[in-house]
Amino acid sequence: MANEEPILARAANALTDFFRLSAAGGILLIAAAVLALLCANSPLEEFYDGFRELPVAVQVGDLLIAKPLLLWINDGLMAVFFLLVALEIKREALSGQLSSRDQLILPLLCAVAGVAVPAAFFWWINRGDATAMQGWAVPAATDIAFALGILSLLGSRVPLGMKLLLSTIAVVDDLAAIIIIALFYTSDLSMTALGWAGAAIAGMFVLNRRKVTALTPYLLLGAVVWVCVLKSGVHATLAGVITGLMIPHYDRSDEIDDAVQHSPLVTLENALHPWVAYLILPVFAFANAGLALGDFVPDDVLQPVPLGILFGLVLGKPIGVVGAAVLAKATGIARYPDGMDFRSMLGLGLLCGVGFTMSLFIASLAFSNDGNLFQFAVLGVLCASLVAALSGYLWLRATLPKEAARGAG
Repeated sequence: MANEEPILARAANALTDFFRLSAAGGILLIAAAVLALLCANSPLEEFYDGFRELPVAVQVGDLLIAKPLLLWINDGLMAVFFLLVALEIKREALSGQLSSRDQLILPLLCAVAGVAVPAAFFWWINRGDATAMQGWAVPAATDIAFALGILSLLGSRVPLGMKLLLSTIAVVDDLAAIIIIALFYTSDLSMTALGWAGAAIAGMFVLNRRKVTALTPYLLLGAVVWVCVLKSGVHATLAGVITGLMIPHYDRSDEIDDAVQHSPLVTLENALHPWVAYLILPVFAFANAGLALGDFVPDDVLQPVPLGILFGLVLGKPIGVVGAAVLAKATGIARYPDGMDFRSMLGLGLLCGVGFTMSLFIASLAFSNDGNLFQFAVLGVLCASLVAALSGYLWLRATLPKEAARGAG
């Protein structure tokens, strides 16, 4: 026993050090995706499929929610992810990178172009196929955990301005994804369920206006909103967005009582972040990235859906992001962040092509009724994200100075 304690202590210290890494979330995502692929292409395939299809039911009185585990993950756990996204967007809009026009204009232009150009690539390749066109938004998203994780591998060579720009582009990108999901990926609506959801949202609004800072009533009402939205036909993850936007946020400039000087939004954001980064997103990746490669041949990558995603993420993202940045600088609307030039901007654009989490999620919505096209979409997302990650990392490793530049771009 005496010899086991130092070993356990070293293991605990190593685990603690790992979770302090800014790349830890991205590493776990990669590990979860690799594990899913191994399970789906090994004797564990039956176990893996059984895990995803495991029936889970919750019943309270006449209210019954029965879904396979995969949908509990995609509708339930991902609602918590979107709750965190909404908290980050609100904080950035009120007191962060999105609160200043000068800070917002460049990432806003880059994000909008980074959504539009990949969608245009997908449309061009899949035009004429109405079913395939449901996936037009799959290559429009950037996976911030992966992208920042890759940047962190380059250490101090990465300018702070690049990290801030990438983070802000991703926040605006997530906001665009939320709007796209709300507008284009809903089914038949139940007005009764929406009415109850509206009542719960009104309750959260009243709490916010009365400066109630306790998180419990917001989260309880948020759970009600989730159930109602789930039953309404609108995708349930939007309940997380609505709840996040209703959580009050105060900063030091707010003229409020000393009793509410802390920000409930920041408190909840800090509490959720490790759960989302180290549990929810890896579980989502494990449940959705399991692609049975034996069902494919190399030429399948050239099918319209995976090809549209591949072109959209690998070419469309950098063309949109970098093109918008170059145009903004040339016209004097905005400038590159300190320490960045065209070469580093190109590397950032390549990293924006890592779609993974959000792309897989949108694909699960777009092709929920067509398992074959969903598998093609997963193939496209995995291939594109791998190419974008490697090309972005290798380009930045070759072009970034040994020490981060100090001057403005």
